[in-house]
Amino acid sequence: MTTSSRPPEEKNIFVIGLDEGNDEVLRRIPGAGHYRFHPLLSPEELQHGEIPIIELVEKAEARLDAFSESIDAIVSYWDFPSSTMVAMLCEKYGLPGVSLEAVLKCEHKYWSRLEQVKVIDEVPSFGIVDLDDDDPRPPEGVGYPMWLKPVKSFSSELAFHVADDDEFDKAVAEIRAGVDRVGKPFERVLATVDPPVEVADAGGAACLAEGELNGVQAATEGYVYKGQVTVYGVLDSINYPDSTSFLRHQYPSQLPEDAVERMKEISIRVMEQIGFDNATFSIEFFCHPESGQVCLLEINPRHSQSHAELFEYVDGVANHQIMVRLGLGQDPGARRNRGDYRIAGKWYHRRFRDGLVTRVPTRAEIADLEAEIPGVKIEPVAEKGVRLSDLPEQDSYSYELAHVFVAAQTEREMESKYRRCVEALRFDFEEG
Repeated sequence: MTTSSRPPEEKNIFVIGLDEGNDEVLRRIPGAGHYRFHPLLSPEELQHGEIPIIELVEKAEARLDAFSESIDAIVSYWDFPSSTMVAMLCEKYGLPGVSLEAVLKCEHKYWSRLEQVKVIDEVPSFGIVDLDDDDPRPPEGVGYPMWLKPVKSFSSELAFHVADDDEFDKAVAEIRAGVDRVGKPFERVLATVDPPVEVADAGGAACLAEGELNGVQAATEGYVYKGQVTVYGVLDSINYPDSTSFLRHQYPSQLPEDAVERMKEISIRVMEQIGFDNATFSIEFFCHPESGQVCLLEINPRHSQSHAELFEYVDGVANHQIMVRLGLGQDPGARRNRGDYRIAGKWYHRRFRDGLVTRVPTRAEIADLEAEIPGVKIEPVAEKGVRLSDLPEQDSYSYELAHVFVAAQTEREMESKYRRCVEALRFDFEEG
């Protein structure tokens, strides 16, 4: 006797900030044939200029309410406001997701530190700088050199390394001028929960000072499912020499095993403390390879979409799969660890001075290079006719020309492939 099995019903998955590159990655994950991915707001709406958070939520709700079929998941791999919107929308539509308060405990850098120190010692000295003061000064207990940064910002925007009072004053002036773009909308979301008094007093447009951290940067990627924290990957973040700008992220980490295990332990402890559940996360660290000592830099309440291809190259499946399964209320299960390569890196091809871009590599040139060197994918960032300083979401010290994904069997082979790419990619500039 034979039985016919009906194909599983397609799931409608709404992705906040879905873009072309990530859409391609999502369509390669296992089971993608049973998923329909729907864009919910564009990256431009979410990240450029002022962020009208309430209006964005209303626009997303209008789109969802107009959808005539089932809404099976709402997910995102972007920072604020996407990360907070996922929590808000999942709650409204009765979908599996993380609580808004847990997201804000990660997103608000000061609140996050207050939670971290309850369960770990591996944090720098920190405190709030009063931007409303006539003459702001470093908080007690935080000495030079230090980092100044908004309690909420995009990437490394408005983050400054300061070594003396003069640099402190200049950084405070820049942060004052730009903090409201993200800080004010963030404050509106913060007002919907009940934060501790010291967090409420600081608000969402505040400035945090932190003691300088040293060592090698690394990150854990993980998720929480029904209260169980799982760390599935550890990556290294390597800077340009004598710079705070990233040269590359690489997976898996090449750090000693004891340092890797310590980062995993700390990740589990802080995510349990925060009450984070049913979502992905990534946590950044500084590590001293010789001693195995680590220090927590910051917690992101979402996995890193910029690492997706690295996991695909090495594990055989992108980390986006975990986001999707959690969004559907499913256990992500074990990782495959069956990729074609043993190491992969996302490299940042940068320029350290401003200029007007007069030429970028053509699509044909990039296609030829990708065909010539296996395990390479190139994404230009700089655009012809655009001044580098006008590019969005750059750090305070350099400008990205291109992202170069490189996979290989050894770290040395990966470095060699990247050098070949940089030598072949022609960008021209008009100085001044």
